[in-house]
Amino acid sequence: MENQNVYLKPVTLKNILKFAVPTIAMTVFMSFYTMVDGLFVSNLIGTDALSAINLTAPIIQLVTAVSTMLATGGSAVIMKKMGEKKNEEAKEDFTFLILVNVIVGIIMCALGYLTMNSVFAGMNLSADVEEYCVAYLSRYLVFTVPILLMNNFTLYMIASEKATLSLICSVTGGILNMVMDYVFIAVFDMGISGAAIATGMGYSVTAVVGLYIFGSKKSLLHFKKPVFRMKVLISAATNGCSEMATALVTGIITMMFNWTMLHYVGEDGVAAVTIIMYVLMFASSLYTGYSYGVAPMLSYYYGEQNEAKLKKMVTVSMKVISVISVITVAASFLLTKPLVSVFARPDNPVYDLAVTGNRICTAALFFIGFNIFASGMFTALSNGIVSAALAFSRSFLFMLITMIVLPMILGVNGIWLATPVAEFMALALSAFMFFRYRKRYGY
Repeated sequence: MENQNVYLKPVTLKNILKFAVPTIAMTVFMSFYTMVDGLFVSNLIGTDALSAINLTAPIIQLVTAVSTMLATGGSAVIMKKMGEKKNEEAKEDFTFLILVNVIVGIIMCALGYLTMNSVFAGMNLSADVEEYCVAYLSRYLVFTVPILLMNNFTLYMIASEKATLSLICSVTGGILNMVMDYVFIAVFDMGISGAAIATGMGYSVTAVVGLYIFGSKKSLLHFKKPVFRMKVLISAATNGCSEMATALVTGIITMMFNWTMLHYVGEDGVAAVTIIMYVLMFASSLYTGYSYGVAPMLSYYYGEQNEAKLKKMVTVSMKVISVISVITVAASFLLTKPLVSVFARPDNPVYDLAVTGNRICTAALFFIGFNIFASGMFTALSNGIVSAALAFSRSFLFMLITMIVLPMILGVNGIWLATPVAEFMALALSAFMFFRYRKRYGY
């Protein structure tokens, strides 16, 4: 097949985009999964239920954090071995890491059920919102293992030059999610529980297809008898720790946003935060998709010690991200009211909160893309420590500082401004690390 020589082709914008565009489209479509739930829930059930989805998000992110670490870190380790021509060893490690994910999924599912009631009880929520939270999360956790497999198979399909198949799976899963959201909520009146089941079913599409694809020896990567190598597990964990840190601290920061909004505004504020998070998540998915798309190429060229291709990849990537940044900022600002009105009517108090918040938060889109790419690049170059430092600082340290300080000075507007200021601080650190390690990697 033509794509089997993708790593051997010249590094041009056309070839990079041919490899990355399916991944960008896939991550953008995947971002619709949560947004579709929010759309159906807010319009068919109410903004209290929309608040509940946001309140359950930190637990969901904690559940999937370890899988995210193993998926991103494992992909970097395996593709580096492929670049070193250790193909059979890479396949053994691939199978081993998938088995580890299944075990992790079972453990995380059990922990989720054991802790969710006490977590929600400690938030001092209204009875209706707390009931929504328990109903949504209890159904979502049923799909923990398929969701973790989806996280892994998505990246390994990309690495195996099957990015288009990954996109097809995501689109199919998203359509299934939309259809079943309507069926379960509007037709069968299953409420927020139906939204959770629909999302789980959508995610499961990639998991099922992945089991079939990677069970075939025709795939570049495929299952074979696994070999337990502690060094591989440690390397995957180290390389992917930045992505795990991002997932963990995103959950923590989301809880902080929720608690701060509950303090300043109440549950309407949580609903407004949810809408803005959807907008930022959608825009960020463009950067995440591009970073995921080019990561296997960066890892391969690093393993191949091809500095010329590595340098060209990074240079072109910076230009691509700059263009995407300008487009997303303009679109988010100009379309603020139409985007918010999809989730909340203009006569709803949530509407004005979300419009103001989105216009302020839009500034963060100037910086997010560079920060996401910098962290992903160092993961692909098997420098998990730097990647983790960037991700932790961006997602937790800087956000913690801005979330504490700015609301004390500016009130609710300080909550909205926290994200742009934190991303700008993270950009400064990303630039410092980028230039510090430039000579080591030759980019």
